[in-house]
Amino acid sequence: MGAGSSVPFVAQLQGLLITGGPVVWILAVFSAIAMTIILVKLWQLIHMRAESTADVDAALGLWQKGDHAKAVSSLNARRPISRVVSVAMQGQLNTTSDGILREEVERVATGYLNDLRSFFRPLEVIGSLSPLLGLLGTVMGMIIAFQQMEAAGNQVDPSVLSGGIWQALLTTAVGLSVAIPVVAVHSWFERKVERVSATMSDAVTRVFTCSPPLPPKEAAASPEVLKNAA
Repeated sequence: MGAGSSVPFVAQLQGLLITGGPVVWILAVFSAIAMTIILVKLWQLIHMRAESTADVDAALGLWQKGDHAKAVSSLNARRPISRVVSVAMQGQLNTTSDGILREEVERVATGYLNDLRSFFRPLEVIGSLSPLLGLLGTVMGMIIAFQQMEAAGNQVDPSVLSGGIWQALLTTAVGLSVAIPVVAVHSWFERKVERVSATMSDAVTRVFTCSPPLPPKEAAASPEVLKNAA
């Protein structure tokens, strides 16, 4: 029964691609690319647990109590926020100079944030181009429809004209159907990366404000080390 019920859908899909022409084929490719990217990014976020801060909160609690070695060892370095905090803590314990440590923390944080933002640009392009391609298909379809009407002269069949118009408008509908979810998911991904960046900045600031004492020549108040990484 499942196979029989899927036949009409497949037939409708084929009819949609044939009726819409090249523009709908391009939009179908865009949709497949966007879906692949979205699935990959979801897997990445789940695998990395990018927003997980349970171990970071526990480590910062130990760090503030002065149990620095245990704080570092309790961090899961496979997670972005945990790794950045680990770099900051280890640098403080090794009495790394403030300038070098800030640069290293910023480098590690930027690398993770860039990795999380990977493939965002293709999603943005697909979300921007899809409605424009749909509009282009509609304009081309309308041109063809009115050319057919002109060629028919006084023998114009309203059903033929209306059929040409709905076929032309079909591309706009497909373009919007591709663009709307892609833009929404892209914005959601961007917001998640912004939250990761803000959490990194907050956690590293807490490391520096509760850091172990440094030699006098290296002791200095640390600014927000991730302000340029966001």
